[in-house]
Amino acid sequence: MSCQIELFDGNVKDFPVCPTALEVAQSISSHLAKKSVAVLLNQDSKLQDIRTKLKSGDKIRIISLSDKESLEVIRHSAAHVLAQAVQTIWPEIKITLGPVIENSFFYDFDTDKKFTPEDLEIIEKKMKSILKEKHELKKEIWSSQKAVNYFEKKGEFLKKEIIEELNLPEVSIYKQGDWLDLCRGPHVQHLGQIGAVKILSQSGAYWRGDSSKKQLQRIYGTAFHTEKQLQDFLQKQDLAKKNDHRLLGKKLNLFYFNELSPGSPFFTALGTKVYRSLQKFLEKKYIEYGYEEVITPQIYHSDLFQSSGHLNHYSNNMYQILEEDQNKKALFLKPMNCPGHCILYKKDRWSYKNLPWRVADFGRLHRKEATGALHGLTRVKSFCQDDAHIFCRMDQLLSEIQNAIKMLQNIYQVFGLNDYKIELSTRPKDFMGEKDLWNQAEKALSSALENLNLNFEIQEGEGAFYGPKLDFSIRDSFDRFWQLGTFQCDFNLPRVFNLNYINKEDREERPVLLHRAILGSLERFFGVYLEHCKARFPTWLAPIPVVILPLTNKELDFSLKIKKTLEQKEIFCKIDGRNEKLSYKIREYQNQQIPYMLILGQKEVLSQSLSVRLRTGELFSGQKLEEFVKKLAQEILSYKRSSFLLKQDKSY
Repeated sequence: MSCQIELFDGNVKDFPVCPTALEVAQSISSHLAKKSVAVLLNQDSKLQDIRTKLKSGDKIRIISLSDKESLEVIRHSAAHVLAQAVQTIWPEIKITLGPVIENSFFYDFDTDKKFTPEDLEIIEKKMKSILKEKHELKKEIWSSQKAVNYFEKKGEFLKKEIIEELNLPEVSIYKQGDWLDLCRGPHVQHLGQIGAVKILSQSGAYWRGDSSKKQLQRIYGTAFHTEKQLQDFLQKQDLAKKNDHRLLGKKLNLFYFNELSPGSPFFTALGTKVYRSLQKFLEKKYIEYGYEEVITPQIYHSDLFQSSGHLNHYSNNMYQILEEDQNKKALFLKPMNCPGHCILYKKDRWSYKNLPWRVADFGRLHRKEATGALHGLTRVKSFCQDDAHIFCRMDQLLSEIQNAIKMLQNIYQVFGLNDYKIELSTRPKDFMGEKDLWNQAEKALSSALENLNLNFEIQEGEGAFYGPKLDFSIRDSFDRFWQLGTFQCDFNLPRVFNLNYINKEDREERPVLLHRAILGSLERFFGVYLEHCKARFPTWLAPIPVVILPLTNKELDFSLKIKKTLEQKEIFCKIDGRNEKLSYKIREYQNQQIPYMLILGQKEVLSQSLSVRLRTGELFSGQKLEEFVKKLAQEILSYKRSSFLLKQDKSY
C-alpha cells in the first residue's frame, strides 16, 4: 500500500514507503531540499524537524530558508553553536537550556565565571569559526537512562534534572561534529544554513527562574539569513535604545520613579495629560460599544480570593496588607478586577434577556514583581488596565468575541498599530470544566477570527486552566512584538461564585465570562507607544499640543487671545515669552515633539492671522485664527495622526 502525503497547496504525492519531510522536499526539487529547514505537520503550528518521519494522510508545509518561520530554526541552531563555542573555550562550563525568544535566543550556563565584554567577543569569533565548518546536525534517539548516564558522567547535573522531569522513555539528541546536546528540535540540516550570528549581551539568571535556586550566566545572541539582515536589525536595535521610553520619559518630563515606591510610576502633570487622554479615548469607545463603567474596591477580604482560586494559584503575586486574625482572615490589595465584577453580577437577578452585560473598570491593580523584573513602565507593580468583562450566554459568545475584536481593530487603527499576530491557546492538560464547553469556546474563538478573515496560530495546550484564550501581539516600529490585547473564556469564576441567569425555560443556567483587555496595562501601553512613535504623539495625545511663540512683548495680547480661543475648545497650550532667540525656542520644542508652534510677529498681529510651524519643519503662513482653531479641534476630536494642514494623510 502506498503512502500518500498531501502538500500545502493541496497536491498529493504517493510514495512506496512513508518518507521523511526532507525526502518529500527532495522529491519536489533538489533546490527545495537544499533550502529546507523544518516542516509544519497537519494542523499543528509548532515547527517539526525536517527529518521527521511522516504517516500516510499527513498534510505538510515544508519550511525553507525563504520562509519567515525559518528564522526560529536558524536561531535555535545558533543557540547550540553558542553553547558549543563556550564549551570549546571553557570545557569546565556546564550547559542548561537555550531557547529562541523574540528576534533572538539565549543560553544559560552553569558556571561561577562572570562573562566579560572581551569574553563575548571571543565567543562570537569562535561561533563564526564553527559555522564555517558547516557541520551536519544529526538527530539521534536515546533511551532516557542512556542520556542520564551520559550527562551525569560529564557533570551536567542540570541536564540530568531536565531528563528526569520529562519522564519519557526516550529523548532526542542533536550532534554537530563531536559536540551534542539534549534537544527536541527542530534544527537546520547543517550549520552552513545559518547566515550570520551576533552576541548581543549577557546577564545573570536563576535556574528555572527561581531566586532560591542556583544562579546561572546567560548569554543573548541573534542570527539571520544574511549579514545585511543582521546589520539592519542591529541598526533598529540601536535606534530602539535611543528611543527607550525611560530616556524619553525623562527627557520630556512625563514620568518619574523613586526608590521609596519601587515599581510604581509617578506621572508628572504632562505625563498625566497623556494618561488621561488615553483613558478618555477608551471611555468614549466604551459608550460606542455598549460597556458600562464601574468602580470597585481596592482592598478585599481573603475570602474573595479563596473563592476565586487566586489564593491557591496566585498568592505569590499578591500584596497582603493586614496580617491574618484569629479566624485566619487577611486583607489583600486587588491584583485583578474580575472577582469584584462577579460580586456586582451576583447582587442582581439576571434573565437571558438582560445578557450580555459588558462591564469595564479602570481600577488600580497591584501585583508583586521581583525587583530584577521591573522595567520602566512596561513592568511595574502598580498599574491600571483597560479591563472589561462580558457576562453572556453560550449562544452569544461568538458574536461577543467578534464585537470585541472589531473594537480592538478600531482602537489599534487609531494608533496606527495595524501589524499584529494572533495566537489561539487551547485546552491544557490540567483544564477544569467540561470538554464540550471547551470545544464550544475554542470553536467560537476560531470562528470569530475566520469570520473576520484574520490569520492566527494555534498554541496547543497553552490555554489557561479555566478556559481558552486569544492573544494579540502588535509589531512596533522596531520590529518587536508586544502582547497587548487578550480575550479569555472563563468557565471557572461563574461556577465558583455560583453565577446564574434565568433561561427561556425559566431554569437557572451559568453564564460564560469573557475577560477582555485591548491596550492591556495603560502604563505598559504608554511605554510601548512612546517608543513606537518615538515620542511623536498625535495631537490628541500630545501633552502640549500647541505652543505660542511671540517674537516680542508687543505680541503678548494677541497671544493671550489665541490661548483663550484654544482653551474654549479644551485645547491645552502654553505661551513662551522668554527672552530667547526664536531659533532656540523652535529647536527646543521640536525636540519636545510639540505638534504645533504658532509664531507671532507684528505682521500676524495686524492681520490677526497665524504662522504655523509643524514639528517636521513645514511652515504655513496666513492661517486665520478661528479657522485654524476649528480645524485643529476637529483633528483632535477625530483622533487623527496627521495634521489637517498636510495634504497627505501621514503621521507627522
